[in-house]
Order: sequence, then structure tokens, then C-alpha cells
Amino acid sequence: MTTTRETPASSNPQALALHPLEPLTAAEITQAVSLLRQQKNVGDSFRFPSVTLREPPKALVQAYQPGDRLDREVAFVLLDNATGQTYEAVVSLTQERVITWKPVPGVQPNIMADELVECEAVVKAHPDFHAALAKRGITNLDLVMVDPWAPGNFGFEDEKGIRFSRCLCYLRATPDSNAYARPIDGLIPVVDLNKMELIRIDDLGVVSVPPEPGEYEARFMREFRRDIKPLHITQPEGPSFQVNGHHIRWQKWDFRIGFTPREGLVLYCVGYEDQGRLRPILYRASMAEMVVPYGDPRPQHYRKNAFDVGEHGVGLLANSLKLGCDCVGEIYYFDGVLTNSRGEVSVIENAICLHEEDFGMLWKHTDWRRESVEVRRSRRLAISFIATVDNYEYAFFWYFYQDGSIQFEVKLTGILLCAALANTPKYGTLVAPELNATNHQHFFCMRLDFDLDGTANSVYEVNTEAEPMGPENPMGNAFYAVSTLLTTEQQAQRLIDPFTARYWKVVNPNVTNRLGQPVGFKLAPGENVLPFAHPDAPIMKRAGFMGKHLWVTPYDPAERYPAGDYPNQHPGGEGLPQWTQANRSIENTDIVVWYNFGHHHIPRPEDWPVMPTAYSGFMLKPVGFFDCNPALDVPPSEPKHACHQNGH
Repeated sequence: MTTTRETPASSNPQALALHPLEPLTAAEITQAVSLLRQQKNVGDSFRFPSVTLREPPKALVQAYQPGDRLDREVAFVLLDNATGQTYEAVVSLTQERVITWKPVPGVQPNIMADELVECEAVVKAHPDFHAALAKRGITNLDLVMVDPWAPGNFGFEDEKGIRFSRCLCYLRATPDSNAYARPIDGLIPVVDLNKMELIRIDDLGVVSVPPEPGEYEARFMREFRRDIKPLHITQPEGPSFQVNGHHIRWQKWDFRIGFTPREGLVLYCVGYEDQGRLRPILYRASMAEMVVPYGDPRPQHYRKNAFDVGEHGVGLLANSLKLGCDCVGEIYYFDGVLTNSRGEVSVIENAICLHEEDFGMLWKHTDWRRESVEVRRSRRLAISFIATVDNYEYAFFWYFYQDGSIQFEVKLTGILLCAALANTPKYGTLVAPELNATNHQHFFCMRLDFDLDGTANSVYEVNTEAEPMGPENPMGNAFYAVSTLLTTEQQAQRLIDPFTARYWKVVNPNVTNRLGQPVGFKLAPGENVLPFAHPDAPIMKRAGFMGKHLWVTPYDPAERYPAGDYPNQHPGGEGLPQWTQANRSIENTDIVVWYNFGHHHIPRPEDWPVMPTAYSGFMLKPVGFFDCNPALDVPPSEPKHACHQNGH
């Protein structure tokens, strides 16, 4: 495996004209935090939940020419623990001053990693917690793990205005064992995160801790299978992509990347070289929210509804990929430059992985009459990052293909969230003795800012219908596709329908291909599901976007997150359900497509103690965007190995 690290941009933003979407450097973050502290008297009681590049207006970015100088601005979300007040601020690095500062009342920013560490320490140091453990026969605190969770919002009066966490507790069999295998069910410490004080302990009764340690690490395996031969992936001439800063070119693809604490990997300015020019497809694409609702109604479990993007931030939870071979081949890595909760620069080394993969057959035809065979191998460009969210791992992959297609795929693995088994599990699966893996779902909301050959785009829904039998269809075999223009936001709130082969098509009605068809891309759904939560359930008020698979809105740079800017402890009603009440026009204008897909997980014993990877996602495929197959010019591959037949 060959690896390459990115070369950081200049530490002085005035030293050269950075592209306006280049991520902030460590030096820029340090400078911005310093300016903010000096000019707004930001003291030690403040935390920094979010420090990001403030992206310039789209029109300025699209008009940008190399060498142009635009203001470099940094957007802050701050929390004053002393008062509980949240603030938003913008610092101009170019002008070296704070240009906006405003309080945002009644909201709670995301929970930060060092808050979790401090919260666990507070719980484990408290005598009331020691007493609750002793009641269960637990005396060795070194074996106890306390896992703070965002509490959600269930309308309880005594929780209003308090920034707090409800903690799940576990008991390791040994100091090196899998903690998630042995939940201390019914023991829930509640901590005020601003004061870092234990508020109370919800003790719902003693339940036996499951007995098995649930080990999965290599050192616990007695032996490994011995029939695996080495498989080497090599690129002796190096990879085919080129990287300049965070600008990537591969085959005919051209795009930029960024990395935010909330969304993780962001794609910008995605285009494809065709007809002698770079044709724009997507201006900005990211996973804007991710919600994991659990399905156990018992008092200790019904609050398990994690907003992993809005409540925690998958960028903040990204893995450093230097710690394991998560990618194979000629790898180019990008660091994630973020901050900790005190505004100090925190670098996640090798947060983003870029590499190429062989992907089997691209296209083939055999003309047997002429004994002529033409075949092309497919390869794809993969760009990815992996986040560990407590027990689960999520690997987020964007794939670019030589035929002009784009794929987004989530790979889910890690450890199931389990409960101790009080009785036969109706809302889960027995995966080990006395261990109940809870039914749950994962919902991912993608924000796709399309600019197909320009900003004026429209969306069609395409369904296939069968022609009735009759004079025009005497044998009953005919069927055809029906395209319906979606003209308003409320008309564009749609569900998948595999029985009509439904997909959605984004087109530019002002640009046509050589056949006179409007250029377009279709969104082809993959695995999907709807929530099983009741429409009146608190989670559906907070994550109402999950009720539809497709939403379309006119472009508004302030509309970034489908559950609102601050979902942590929020009662709900914001985001997509609120914006689309205006029922704005979405025809032949600058639009954003929001696509939700869900992974439904009824656990299996085979998912324990660590889950084999599950896959979920969708495809974006050109429909009339090109005049013909854009992969005709991919050269044939030279055969490198003799064919083996009959076992020889």
C-alpha cells in the first residue's frame, strides 16, 4: 500500500490567493480564534462546537478565476457554559476583524467529544453512582464504561433550558474486553453539561448483566482460516488522478472537496469534461443529516434516537486512517483540520482517503459471426471517510465512474447497540445469552445542489406504466415511461415505488443534446424504507424529513440542514417541513434535491459480536446528458495473466 499525504496550503491567507472553497488551514483557524477572543472577550467558559469556512456566495465562486482574491471568512458556533447562551459569529481573516456576532437563544449546539470525556469522568467520580453500582454487585470502576447520549426532546418541563446528557452504562469482563457486550441495563446517569454536574440517576431496577464478553479482536481468536492466498493490488505507474490542494481530477471528472465538523466530506463543483469543456453537474453535495431511531418502547430505551450529524458531527468523529488499512492500493490522504471544543486546532491525520478501484466489466460485446470481441474494464474513483459513532462505524463513500455515473454508498459495521434481556425480546433479537440487540433504522439525508449545465434546472418523476390490452397492445406486452414535471415544493414531496420502477430526473430544460432531449441526470434509489415510528412520535416531530424520500427546494444558502440548524434537544418542526410550507416554485430555477434513504435493521445472531458490513445508498446516472456512451474512448486493457481453466 502506497500512501501520500496532502501538502498544506500556505499558512498565511494573504500570501497567495486560495481558491474560495479551499478548507481552512491550521494557521487560519488559529488566527480566527485569536481575533474572536481578542475582539469579543471570549474567555475560558466558552466552547467552540463548530469552526468552519464560511463559504462565499455561489455566484462569486462560479465567477472565480485563478488569482482572484475573495474574503476568507470563518463561521463560528460558540457556547458559553457559564450562561448557557449560544452565539454565532463570523470572522474575516482578510479584514482581521469580527464582522458578525449574535446570540441565538433557546438552542443547544452539538455535543463535543471532550464534553463526553468530561461527562464520563463526572459520573464515575460520584458517590451516588458508586452506590448504584454496588447495588448490582459492581465494585471495580475500571471495568465500567459510561457512554453519554444526546437526550432528544420529549416535552418534559424539567428538562427545558438545560444542556444535558443521559448516559448508558456498560461493564467490561476484563479491562480489554468489549464493553458493548455487557450493558448495565436500567442505570441512567443524567448530567448537566454546562455545569458538568450529576443531576440525578434514573435507576429503573437491577437487571442481570449479560455473561459473555463478546470478544472480536484478533488477539482473542484461537486460530484463523489458513486457505487465504495473498491478493496484491498494485499500480506500478502510480494512480491516474491528479491532486492540487483539494482540487481533484480523474479521467474526465473534475471536482473539489472540503471537510466540515458536522457533515464530514463535502463535494464541490463536480463537473465532467465533454465536448471540449467542463460541464457542471453538482455545485455542492453532502450528507446533511443522519438519524438512527431505535424501536424498543421501554423507559430506558425509547429515548435512543441519535442525530449523528446534527447532535454530534460525523466530521468530528472521523477516524484517522493511518491506524488501519481501510483503503487498498495507491492511496492519497487528506487531513481533516478542525478544532476541539476549546478552539484549539485538532488535526485528524488521513481523515479522507482517495484511491482507484477495479470494478469489473465496463462494457462488452462479442460479434460471433466475425469472431470479434470488444471488452473494457471498469475502474472507479473512490473518495471516503469513516466515522465511529459510539458502537457503530459508518464508512461514507463517493464513487465516480467512467460512464459518467456517481454513486454514494454508506457501509455500516461496528457493534450492535444491545440491552440486557429481561424477557423474550419482542423489539429485538437474542444475539448472545441474555443479550438483546434492539431493532433500529438508519436514515441518511443527502443535500444535492444540482447545477446541470447551469443553475436553471427542473425535476421530473418517472414512472413506468403498462399499456392496457387492446388494438394497440394485442399481446399485452407493452409498457412505457411517464415523466411528470414537479413544479412546487409540496408536489415534490415523494416516496419511492419499486412497483412502478420510479426514479427522479433532474434536467436543464434550456440545454439539449444532439437528439433534442433536455440534458439530465436521474436519481436511482437503492435500498430504502420508511420510519416505523408513529407520525405523532416525538422523533417524527424532530426529524420530519424522514417521512418522504424526495424533497426539492429552491436554492437558499441558509437552508443547509433538513432538521434545522440546532437539532440537539430541539422539539422539532424546523428544516424541510417548515421551509416547504411556502410551496415555492421549483421549475426551471436553481434547485436543491434532498434524498433520504433508510437502512432497516432487524438484528441477526450473525451480526454479533461485530457486524459484517451492510451497504446502502443510491446512484446518479446521466440521462441524455451525453450524446452517446461517454466510455467509448476507454482503452482496451492489456491481458496480464493467462486464463486458467479446469483447475489448471
